[in-house]
Formats: sequence, C-alpha cells, structure tokens
Amino acid sequence: MAVSAAAAPAAEPLPRSIFKKFLVMLCSLLMSLYVFYCLADRCQTLPGPIIAAGAASEEEEGGGGGYLGGSAELPPWQAAAARRKRLLQRLKQRRRRQEAAPGEEVPAGGGGSRAGGSGGGGGSSAVGTAGSLTLLLGEGSKRLPQAIIIGVKKGGTRALLEFLRVHPDVRAVGAEPHFFDRNYERGLAWYRDLMPRTLEGQITMEKTPSYFVTKEAPARISSMSKGTKLIVVVRDPVTRAISDYTQTLSKKPDIPTFESLTFKNRTTGLIDTSWSAIQIGIYAKHLENWLLYFPIGQILFVSGERLISDPAGELGRVQDFLGLKRIITDKHFYFNKTKGFPCLKKAEGSSKPHCLGKTKGRTHPDIDQDVVQRLRDFYRPFNMKFYQMTGQDFGWD
Repeated sequence: MAVSAAAAPAAEPLPRSIFKKFLVMLCSLLMSLYVFYCLADRCQTLPGPIIAAGAASEEEEGGGGGYLGGSAELPPWQAAAARRKRLLQRLKQRRRRQEAAPGEEVPAGGGGSRAGGSGGGGGSSAVGTAGSLTLLLGEGSKRLPQAIIIGVKKGGTRALLEFLRVHPDVRAVGAEPHFFDRNYERGLAWYRDLMPRTLEGQITMEKTPSYFVTKEAPARISSMSKGTKLIVVVRDPVTRAISDYTQTLSKKPDIPTFESLTFKNRTTGLIDTSWSAIQIGIYAKHLENWLLYFPIGQILFVSGERLISDPAGELGRVQDFLGLKRIITDKHFYFNKTKGFPCLKKAEGSSKPHCLGKTKGRTHPDIDQDVVQRLRDFYRPFNMKFYQMTGQDFGWD
C-alpha cells in the first residue's frame, strides 16, 4: 500500500509536458501568423503592378492614367485592388499634411462685400475628405461640364479656377482642354473622358479663356448643352492688353515694342484691331456672338479687379450663380504683398498656403502714357456698350 501510494504522484509530470508542448505549438503558430502578416503588409507597399503616382493625379484632373511600366494589362480585380492601395496611401498623406495649420497671414481684401453664409472650416473639410475618399476609390462618373470659364485671357481665369477648386462640390480639369476651339473634331466622348469623376450634387467644370473670342464656340457649347453655365472674367482692356504683351515678351524677347504693335499708323493714331492683344479687349463685340445662343442670365461676368481686391466677395457671387453653398469665404485667403494679389491659405488637397506660379503677377514694362491714353479713348465706347449689355459698371472709365 505504501508503494502504490508513493507511485501515485509520479504520474503528475505527464500533463505538464503536454502543456509545454501545447504552449510551444501555440507560440509557433502565433509567430507564423505574425510573420505572414508582416509579409502581407510589406507586399502592399512594394511598387509591383500598381498605378503610377502620376496616374492618381491625372484621375483627379480628368486624365486617363496608366499602369506603371507601360501598357501591361492586369486582371480587373487586381488592378482595382492595386489602385485602391495606392490612392488610400495618397489620402493618408493628405490627412497628415492637413494636421499642420499654416501660419498667421494678412487677411485679403479691403472693405468690399464678403461672402456670407456658414459651412466654412471644419464642416467643409469633413465633406471634402469624405468626397475625396469616395472619388479616390474610383466611384462617381465622368460627366460633361455643367459650367465653363470661357474667358478672358489674362483676366484672372486661373486664379478663379484655383479658388473654386477649394469647394468640395466643384471638380475641375486642371489643364485647358481647348475642345471647342482646337479639338472639336475629337468628339464629345474624348472631351468627357478628360473630365474628373464627380458624385451626385457635384459640378464638373473646365476653363479655356480662348473660347470667348472663338466664333464657333457658342454654337458648339450650345449644341452640347443649352443649359451650360458660362463664366467670363473681365479686366480693364488696356491693362489686359499690356499683360498679354508682357506674357508674350517673356517668351519672345525680340518682339517689337508694345507701342509699335498697337498702331497701324502712329501718326494718324489708327489702332491695329487685328492684333489679338487689342482685339480680345473689345468685349462687347465678342459678347454679341454669345448672346445669339445663350441668354444674358446664363452668363456670369466676374471682375478681375475685384477678384484681387475682394476675392471672397466675387467668389460669393460665383457660388450663388453655380447654385453652391457659400463655403469659400474671406477665411480662405491672405494677401501676398510680393505678388500683389490674394493667395489661398489652403489649396485643394493640401494644408499649405498656395499662390499662383511665377508666370502670374509679372512686372509690366513701362508704356508711353500717350499710347495708354489713346487706347483708353479707343476702348471707351466699347466699354460703355459692354456695361449696358451686362448691366454692370466695371469702372474702367
């Protein structure tokens, strides 16, 4: 009995050995799962067959985009998964950038009217982020534009478009399509494919300033959609002509002087209206062509001067015209004293201040004041007619 009683405890080590083996197997399994997880996560960040970084930008701007490495095709499921991985990474980067707020800036504009309404700040940011996520994941559809900035060259069209793109319900093509003046033969399917994806309630836009002076453009846009809303940014035609010449001079330093190009005969004072820099500023003449196809109420005329002095006020009018909530307000702008015009505190997809590029805000050459006065006398009757046609006095005279 004593022997059997002493032998009973000897069976206890057996369960402990089984427990140790089980514990080792469990640790091995967990380690294997961890290694597998790390490898899977690493595979997501490898370049592999994913869309190039530029393709995501092109998608936002309405471009086609392609796969990294050329024309190699992927199975649809694989391409979609790769695209989502890449674009989600871009969205995370944007969110990280938005955490840093820009420094204190000088408020833009003087005492002019300010865009009213609520919805700026955190609300618009949340809406924009949600909309951006949906668009980045490939949802939405490409639509023909419901609104087009049709002019004018050197009037402030680029600034207006950049300002509008801050609005979460505006999606716009970055580059000028020039469809209705240079690429019309490519067809509407080609044009639509340039557009960015939009969700229900968002507006698709583009800008090509040369449309305003293209004879065929009004009929072509009307043929696409009679309900298209048109925006024209106008500026003092004399200042606009000098700005136009300054741009050309920066590209072709050997061109004749502004004074010599202005006149057919300086002795008689006959203005050369065939020179495009002069011709574009005859706004009333070009507007007559547009009114053959669109009612005046379907065209919004934005003051290029007020876009500088009171950007929020002009953007308020534009948002109302487009049927948008007034989200873009004076809080979105600061005045850049170096360039002499307003800039965005936060551009689309960024948390950093943004001004237009070096090609904007060039210093104008000194022009003979007698020539400037002759141009003002030349444009005055056209300006008066333009004021009458639009019901707005732009104060150029």
